Amino acid sequence: MSVIKNVVDQSEEKMLHALTYLEESLSRIRAGKANVHILDNVKVEYYGGMVPLSNVATVSTPDAKTITILAWEKQMMKPIEKAILDSDVGITPENNGEIIRLGIPPLTEDRRKQLVKQSKTEAENAKIGIRNARRDANDGIKKVVKEGISEDEGKETEGAIQKLHDRYLKKVDEVLAAKEKEIMTV
Repeated sequence: MSVIKNVVDQSEEKMLHALTYLEESLSRIRAGKANVHILDNVKVEYYGGMVPLSNVATVSTPDAKTITILAWEKQMMKPIEKAILDSDVGITPENNGEIIRLGIPPLTEDRRKQLVKQSKTEAENAKIGIRNARRDANDGIKKVVKEGISEDEGKETEGAIQKLHDRYLKKVDEVLAAKEKEIMTV
């Protein structure tokens, strides 16, 4: 019985990981509102190494259309500005020597549609991960049934995994719907 519980727990862990990864991916998609997560992939040169922007500056959103970056060290202003320009953020920073501002431009209708399409692709990848977790769990159950656990127990567990699968797919759809609504809201 503990072997079956282990298989179910592993599959749920994989499904949760797929959902968490989707939420992180969608948080990086710029939806016309200021969101500090769009700078998560920006790396800054700091004493010979590349470090995340959040390791050398405070990043905040004073309002819905602006991101501010306050470097902890004055000499880091130029490297931070360069890192943002070199990144795929697509926003030109305004540096006044004290603080760097990123003005979030309003999205065009075409760009909104592109972002929705990108969000759907991310959601589909999460669904594939969840389906793979279900398949792996079912394979593990079949293996355990061959080793001597009753078929009824195996079928029950497969049913439990299917319910888990359905629940996580529903969560993915809910997360995607919320992101689509956020993107399409002007």
